[in-house]
Amino acid sequence: MRQAHFRFYAELNDFLHKGRRHSDSVHHFAGSPAVKDVIEALGVPHTEVDVILVNGESVPFEHSLKDADWVSVFPVFESLDVSSLIRVRPQPLRQIRFVLDVHLGRLARLLRLFGFDAAYRNDWTDRQL
Repeated sequence: MRQAHFRFYAELNDFLHKGRRHSDSVHHFAGSPAVKDVIEALGVPHTEVDVILVNGESVPFEHSLKDADWVSVFPVFESLDVSSLIRVRPQPLRQIRFVLDVHLGRLARLLRLFGFDAAYRNDWTDRQL
């Protein structure tokens, strides 16, 4: 039986069994399954994945696994430039938005100046937030 080593990063670990979180784990397989199918079999929805590296090379979902592959699976990158990698999604999964209250009016104004979606009111209750 063939095997591949998988490592999931950041919030993707929330989908994994506790024994697989934040560490390398071995997955045994037969044939040459697509990396997308194995990722989902391990519990991570492919819709949450943005970049996949196999043996250090960026690959699409359709990439076929081979024996002894090392697979790194990443969610959306928010602060690193990954433009040179193959993105498995045509658009980012999420839009960065902020909700600010009470004493954060100046920060809301600055965020808006930099193009972020920032909602601000100084009279919101905790329940409304």
